[in-house]
Amino acid sequence: MALPILILAAGSATRMAPRDKLLEPIHGKPLLTRLAEMACRVSDFVLVALPGDRPARFAAIEDTAARPLTIRDAAEGMNASLREGLAALPDAPAFMLLLADLPELTEDDLRAVIASYEAHPEALIWRGATADGKPGHPVIFASQLYEKIEHLQGDDGAKSVVASAKGRVHLTLLPGQRARLDLDTPEAWDAWRAATKTPR
Repeated sequence: MALPILILAAGSATRMAPRDKLLEPIHGKPLLTRLAEMACRVSDFVLVALPGDRPARFAAIEDTAARPLTIRDAAEGMNASLREGLAALPDAPAFMLLLADLPELTEDDLRAVIASYEAHPEALIWRGATADGKPGHPVIFASQLYEKIEHLQGDDGAKSVVASAKGRVHLTLLPGQRARLDLDTPEAWDAWRAATKTPR
């Protein structure tokens, strides 16, 4: 079985109001749909962490092979999704964490990080990075770190877990800034569309 993938899509994204950035269309598909389909092409178990109050996000993955997971404590922040998502994943030596708001990430990027996981078994964390070496996403966590993830609280993500891995983090350089590029406001989306000539 390929590594399971957990997509975090339970954030409130208040800076985009009244629009939902995870539903912004790219080439006619909502961003969340695009990412879920992409993840399903590289893994046979994709779980999407969703807030209970955003039915349109559930609808966005309805026709994909991804499985929805309602996060009970979504208001707490990212770590509620990490804890509940990890608990719902099948047993595996590692899992991939994918943020749902990265519009430039590609299937090849996911496969590149998975290839690094396979080629560098001495690491505990494998993650995508920008072309200039800044750590980003996706991120693969080895099962040795699961207990630390299970105890995370708040909205800081897995920064403390990454820090605990010390030198056992392997970076995979991905083209441009797509390992980190997220768009949080309508203005940022409009500027990105204009710069990249990406249709809705």
